Amino acid sequence: MLDTIAGTTLALTTRALAAARPASKPLHPRGRVVVGTLRRRGLTSPTGVGWLDAAGRDDVLVRLSRAVGLPGPLPDIHGLALRVPVDGGGHGDLLLASTGWSPAGRFVLTASRRLADRPLTTLLPYRTLVGPLLLGARAEGEERFELSLAVGAGAWSPFATLELTTTDADPLVSFDPVRNQVPGLEQYPWVVRLREPSYAVARRSRRG
Repeated sequence: MLDTIAGTTLALTTRALAAARPASKPLHPRGRVVVGTLRRRGLTSPTGVGWLDAAGRDDVLVRLSRAVGLPGPLPDIHGLALRVPVDGGGHGDLLLASTGWSPAGRFVLTASRRLADRPLTTLLPYRTLVGPLLLGARAEGEERFELSLAVGAGAWSPFATLELTTTDADPLVSFDPVRNQVPGLEQYPWVVRLREPSYAVARRSRRG
């Protein structure tokens, strides 16, 4: 019930933003899409998610953005979106936003002037064999991030390094974590109910 109400509220907010700026995305209107290299180390304690457990190298698309779209000097919620290839073709989208890093803070959105000033997490957990799992990222420089995972409020475990290139990609690419999922990182039904209404509004806005 609460997830449905929250989802409807987010959808109404997204619809209002779409009406206010019809020429751009309702959320994360300001951003840069680049190519990146993701190097996964492999985990000694498997999660049951093949993409996390195995070592490997992925060429990824990365979008760095400001959620509300406020001018650069002002604090904003920052976003880091990843599009990773999946076995059998296709791709999965992962969306992280600036939050805290503590057991409670990782579930709370925070604002800052620069993306590198705050850690980022997926905010909402994925359902996995080892329990509710979050992904997180912390900047190690302007073009480099360390990616970690945590189960619930547990400790963070680094699993990959993301390095950005200077190659710009299609700025109009849209990331959709509801439709494009990484195998093994399953969204809880309540997460889908929370997210889907606002993403449906965003999809209609883009088509318009």
